Order: sequence, then structure tokens, then C-alpha cells
Amino acid sequence: MADQTKENPLHISWHDSMWVPHLNSSNIMNYFGERSNPFYSRDCNNEFIKMQQNTRVDQLTHMQGVEYILLHTQEPILYIVRKQNRYSPTQVTPLANYHIIGGQVFQTPDLGSVINSRMLAAVSNLNSAFTELQSYSHYHPSKGYWWQFRNHPESSAAAAAAAAAANKEKEKQQKKASNNQREEPASVFQHRRVGSLLEDLQAKFPYKYPTQPQQQQQQQQQTPQATQQGTQQATQQEGTKMEDIKPDIKTEVKLEVKTEVKSDPSPTPPSQRSARPPPEKRQRTGP
Repeated sequence: MADQTKENPLHISWHDSMWVPHLNSSNIMNYFGERSNPFYSRDCNNEFIKMQQNTRVDQLTHMQGVEYILLHTQEPILYIVRKQNRYSPTQVTPLANYHIIGGQVFQTPDLGSVINSRMLAAVSNLNSAFTELQSYSHYHPSKGYWWQFRNHPESSAAAAAAAAAANKEKEKQQKKASNNQREEPASVFQHRRVGSLLEDLQAKFPYKYPTQPQQQQQQQQQTPQATQQGTQQATQQEGTKMEDIKPDIKTEVKLEVKTEVKSDPSPTPPSQRSARPPPEKRQRTGP
């Protein structure tokens, strides 16, 4: 692990708790130039100027070699320091960037390292997924290939039974939770507040009691309706009675006519019958 941190500075960080509460844009380079900082090189031009006790920052532009400059500030949290190699006052080559967030110093990763880390994470996840999937596949010469998952049931009946058991457990848990929960009574403030609201509504919309003339009008309107309903019921009853009587009369008349025709005596011989006129037939009406 120590060898890895020495080879790759992206895995380490540095901070000094004595400096963190007092950091600003004027002393951030002094904070970065501490001897315990592993990102700071003693062979830079900044260290040479510090040994000469020279406070002129413009002197770095007239020197050649490695130097550190403050590239960006966002007080009081973010500071970015650049390490670069200067060849002339106008020609420089960036070597690395360092960002200071809340007093913690990190080396800013380059684009290549970011892409490599993302690709490595994706490939490792895919590799773990394929290895787990391979453990579920089985083969037999007579059956062939098939999948056998650990957490999934093999048949639909087992799946239904498992679902029913899960539902029962959920219901039991819900019942226990409902029993454990107790309804909290309303506070005195809530009772008073509701009472005041009801009083305001009653004052705005009072109940109107009906007067005596209105009650008399309602009774008068109800009486003719009751009489009309009574007459309609009486007429309906009379109609039903007449309909019931008429078919009875008709049936009685027909039956009596038939019986009279059949019961006429005939003592005379057939020759005399033909000479005399037949008696008149009269229909009898019912009582």
C-alpha cells in the first residue's frame, strides 16, 4: 500500500489543522509550501525566493525552472494551485494541478486517469455480473442446459405459496403496527380552536326557523295532494271490481243457454215435430 501511494499521488491527501481556520488568498501559497506537504517540491523557484526572503512575486517570471502559482480562488473553500515549468517570461508548460477544499490538499486527476478509473469500474461490475450468472447455469447430457436460480422458486405453485405466505406476514405486521399505534387525544388548544371556528360559522350563517304562515301554506299544499291521491286510488279500485264482474256474467249466460237446449222434452213422435213450429228461444239473464 505504501508503494502504491508513492507511485500514484492521486491516492493521498494532506492538511494542517493549525492553518485551516485562517486560510485566505494571501497566505494560501505559504500553506501549500509547508515542509510536511508531499505535493511541494523543495527544488522549485518558490523555495529559492523564500530562502532569499524576497516578497516580490513578479521575480518568478524572470526565472527558469519549476514553480507554483495560484491559478484560481473561491474563498473561503476552494483554491487551485498549478505546478508548471517556465522556459521564458511568456512560455510555460503545465505539469500538475492541486485543489485545496476546506484545507484538504488533493492532486487534480488528469483526463486519462479519470477515463481509466471509470472504465475499470464498469469492467469490474460486468465481470462480477457474468461470474454470478455463470453460477446459475447447469448442464446435463440428457437434459441439456437450464437455469437454476437460488432465490426464485422452481414452480408456479411454489411461487403462489410463497406469495401467500408473504402476504400473510405483511398482514400480521400491519396488524401489529396498528395495535401498537395509539390514537393521541386532541389537545386543549385544538378543542378551543374547533369551537371558535364553529361559533364563527354559526354567527355568519344562522339557522332560520319557519314561521306560522309558511307552515299553514305547506299544510294546504299537502291536503289537495292527499285528496287527489285518494280519488285516484278509489277509481282504480272500482275499475278493478267492474272488470272482475263482467267476465263472470258472460260465463253464466253461456252455460245456462246450453243447458236449456239440451233439456227440452220431446214426447211427440218425429212426424208431429216437423209439423209444429219450434218454440221460441229466450235467453235468460243472470240475476
